[in-house]
Amino acid sequence: MKYRFKTIKLTTILCGLLITASCGQKKDTAMEEAPIEIETPEQVNYTTELIVDDLTIPWGMEFLPDGRMLITEQNGNLILFDNGKKTKVSNVPEVYYHGQGGLLDIKLHPDYQQNGWIYLTYASSEGEGEGGHTALMRARLKDSTLTDNELLYKATPNTTKSVHFGSRMAFDKEGMLYFSIGERGAREVNPQDLTRDGGKVYRLHDDGRVPTDNPFVGQPNAVEAAYSYGHRNPQGMAIHPETGEVWTHEHGPQGGDEINIIKKGANYGWPVISYGINYDGTSFTELTEKEGMEQPLYYWVPSIAPSGMAFVTSDRYPEWKGSLLAGSLKFLYLERLELNGNSVTKREKLFEGVGRLRNVKQGPDGYLYLAVEGKGILRIVPKS
Repeated sequence: MKYRFKTIKLTTILCGLLITASCGQKKDTAMEEAPIEIETPEQVNYTTELIVDDLTIPWGMEFLPDGRMLITEQNGNLILFDNGKKTKVSNVPEVYYHGQGGLLDIKLHPDYQQNGWIYLTYASSEGEGEGGHTALMRARLKDSTLTDNELLYKATPNTTKSVHFGSRMAFDKEGMLYFSIGERGAREVNPQDLTRDGGKVYRLHDDGRVPTDNPFVGQPNAVEAAYSYGHRNPQGMAIHPETGEVWTHEHGPQGGDEINIIKKGANYGWPVISYGINYDGTSFTELTEKEGMEQPLYYWVPSIAPSGMAFVTSDRYPEWKGSLLAGSLKFLYLERLELNGNSVTKREKLFEGVGRLRNVKQGPDGYLYLAVEGKGILRIVPKS
């Protein structure tokens, strides 16, 4: 049975399908689902063109109203790209550039044209202890310098572990800011403990205040900024264009990458339940489901190492409109998932061999942009 579990290609889980009255479901008795094999389309009507070159690990990208682009590089550089010219932005906070840590995501305030706020997540060594942890800040851009820098959140305690910082951000339709922090490689203590940072999705007002209706406000010693918990390392986050729900995906171990819809106060199970195993092939849990823990909307086995996430709403890609996109760091392609409500019905492999695809974003011009390690920013355009 272990062999079958390790080699299954992919399983689709519909919301609520596997919820049972039992406390837990062992892997060897879990319901079987027909895997969805990924397809390589015979013809793709689009190709990629390099827009910004010579970037090492471009992590986040955001478009300013005047057409310029801001790009974060994991090494700590914030790049302002304007009409073919790259300028390094100054007064960027010092980052803890270690392993998976560094300068991570970037997001404009929904009312940016009025208030000018830009939000960054990054690994920071600020605070007590060696190492670092994920931080959230906001600032304004004046010429090519960050000004009015404000630290809004800093996870604790620092640790020298090099993995699972997260981090992605999204503003919901009410203007609340969501951001993710991975469990920092401490799966046995952080994700299920509401008194500890890590392994959680957080929700704040735009100025860093904790909303009074956050689910754990008032609980003794709880991390009141947390909105959901039991996560491993979420590196994709997007707002569903129709429902307004916060969708995320996160890295599993060997197998068990997940797509989730974030619910208030919900426990997503890591590491009590999982569809993955340890990297050495051993098992760390016998459960794939448990009462009180959310099932993923979708999961991948084997892992694709997803990073970046975007819904396609643009008329520039009529065949893809309504799809969900995610980059595959492991297999070097862009994955397109067709949706029927909250169900994935089809997978497609696009631009195979493009590279370690760190992010995907739909720009205000309707084009899709890809951030690829060792290359830069690519734009998806019609072949004609």
